[in-house]
Parts: sequence; structure tokens; C-alpha cells
Amino acid sequence: MSFKIDGLDRKILSFLTKDARIPFLEIARKCNVSGAAIHQRVNQMVAGRVVSGSQFNVDPKGLGYGTCAFIGLVINLVSTSTHDVVFKKITRIPEIVECHHVSGKYSLLVKIYARDNEHLRKLITDCIQAIPEVTTTETFISLEVGFMRQLEVGD
Repeated sequence: MSFKIDGLDRKILSFLTKDARIPFLEIARKCNVSGAAIHQRVNQMVAGRVVSGSQFNVDPKGLGYGTCAFIGLVINLVSTSTHDVVFKKITRIPEIVECHHVSGKYSLLVKIYARDNEHLRKLITDCIQAIPEVTTTETFISLEVGFMRQLEVGD
């Protein structure tokens, strides 16, 4: 059973998705309710898995990581545990920031940041392709982010 959100929850989420640091009291004033009501609603949405966490987003470019790429991995599935073995190995590569289990041509699709193309090449050859169970990779270098957003809180 999924968590049901109402109009007040949607209003709260619209403020929080724009600025996760906005004080609950400010949201409360804008919604004409008490700060305790906002706190309670947010806690309910966290418990209902509508909201997960709050965080600062680090800009990879600010840390010197100017290259972003997506890599599709084809895995030689010699046993049912092969997929898990590869997954555990790639979690140890800190430059990989996302990993998706996908259908289609690839078993896994990862998002990776590198300092530059040379660093990316080394990560691919020395870290990813060095995993014996990975048979093929295909790399897509991101030229720029067109947009990035959260799912809108609609009706």
C-alpha cells in the first residue's frame, strides 16, 4: 500500500524540493499551519518513503572532475552469483556514483566522474574492464547536462 499525500503534503514538498534547507517554520508560515504540523508531516512522508534524506550536492567540477560518462557493462553470467560479484566489485570504485540494474543489451549501467578523458580511460581499462566477469563495456561521454530535476509533486 502506498503512502497517500494530500494538498498540504504537496505544498510542503514543493518548498523542500526547491530548497531543502528552508526552515520548517518558514514553510509553516507560508502554509498557515504550525511548525509542529510541518515537522509531523515531513516525518510521516519519510516513514512513508515519499521523502528520503536531505543532503548537500557536491559539484564534481568543483572537485576537479570535469568528465562525466555513462558506461554500459555486459557481464558473462557463468553462474547466478556473477551479477552480484561484479556489482560488489564496482561499488569499490569511488568515481562510480550511480549503478542501475537494467534490461536490454547491458546488465548494469553506471554513471562515473573522472578528472579528464585520460583518467576516464584508466578507470575503464584498469578498474572496470579488469573485472574478469565484465566481457564488454560501452562508454557514453556526457557533453553537458541538459537538465536535471526531481520528480514533480503533481496531483
